[in-house]
Amino acid sequence: MEVVKLNTYIVGTPKPHIGGMYWIFLSIETKCGIVGIGEIYSASFHPEVVVKATQDVFERYLKGHDPHHIERFFRECFSSGFTQRPDLTMMGVLSGLEMSCWDIIGKAANKPIYELIGGKVHDKLRSYTYLYPKDKNGVLNYDDPDLGAESAINFMEQGFSAVKFDPAGPYSIYSGHQISLSRLKHCENYCQKVREAVGDNCDLLIGTHGQLTPASAVRLAKRLEKFDPLWFEEPVPPGQSSAMAEVASKTSIPVATGERLTTKYEFFDILKNNSASIIQMNLGRVGGILEAKKIASLSEVFYAQIAPHIYNGPVGAAASIQLATATPNFLIIESIGTWDGFHSDVLMEPLDWSKGNIIPSDKPGLGIDLNLKVIEANSPYKGKKLHLSMDTKPYYVDDD
Repeated sequence: MEVVKLNTYIVGTPKPHIGGMYWIFLSIETKCGIVGIGEIYSASFHPEVVVKATQDVFERYLKGHDPHHIERFFRECFSSGFTQRPDLTMMGVLSGLEMSCWDIIGKAANKPIYELIGGKVHDKLRSYTYLYPKDKNGVLNYDDPDLGAESAINFMEQGFSAVKFDPAGPYSIYSGHQISLSRLKHCENYCQKVREAVGDNCDLLIGTHGQLTPASAVRLAKRLEKFDPLWFEEPVPPGQSSAMAEVASKTSIPVATGERLTTKYEFFDILKNNSASIIQMNLGRVGGILEAKKIASLSEVFYAQIAPHIYNGPVGAAASIQLATATPNFLIIESIGTWDGFHSDVLMEPLDWSKGNIIPSDKPGLGIDLNLKVIEANSPYKGKKLHLSMDTKPYYVDDD
């Protein structure tokens, strides 16, 4: 079997851009006519730059090769340019191409990918969603705790048993910082409102997106412990696992992290330093399905569980579903609502979500197909913004 062709799609998402400003999908084709699809979760450069990088990696390391040879492909990319280190953009490109290889492998074997990486463990996957609180004008508003509580009730009534939110304020490029007393109180009040709204029917998942210093994170955690959250996500910026370990050692709330990390090496650093007990790899960034399986196995050794991160399109989600289905130490997986709306429109058939759970497909490969008519109608993305962005201003207490 030989890979011969690459197609890429930069798909602009409709307002309010749930899942990012755009998604980068790709497909590869073998000489015998099998097509595999993938998704790149890489946010450092404009997607046109990422597509050019993808074309280079494809021509250099994948074209003319057998898609079964995942380890060779990973090592070629990982070592590209004499690096042998977790380069974020390279690993994003690799991830999308690697999951498309697995899609081909599954289709050739007429098996879902999970049957080829250990076999089905889970018949259903518990899922959570972010809150999407809208004001009377239909605009997303994350500052009003009452709107957050209303959104939580709505998702609970749909069947979710866990909801996530970040009440800690704007994401500054100058993080971490100490948040103000008023912001600490706001976080406490927001959590209280949501907990009172859902009772013990839903777990609360608290995010901060790496905004805080360790000291500020500990102060916040102490205020939130009484609401018994399932996790405290990215309490400090990525890059120094010992700082996160300091937070983890000073709170009873389990620490979760991983959406901005890539490869087994960065996750091993987190695990060996007891920095987190819940691992949130994103399969469109981490190095692909096989690399994610290795990270899940590393986590199992440390008695940590995985909770795949998904804030992107449904192809990366489908890859995460394959991994989670075959992973003994799976905890929960991110859903973007119930996978309706544009996440459904770009697929020929939507992901199967029912009563708070994702139901793994029994179809070969990733179990999904792209709706090319919808994708072409929303391609290419013409905007200048990146997938996600941070505030360019420092955090000022008197502006909070």
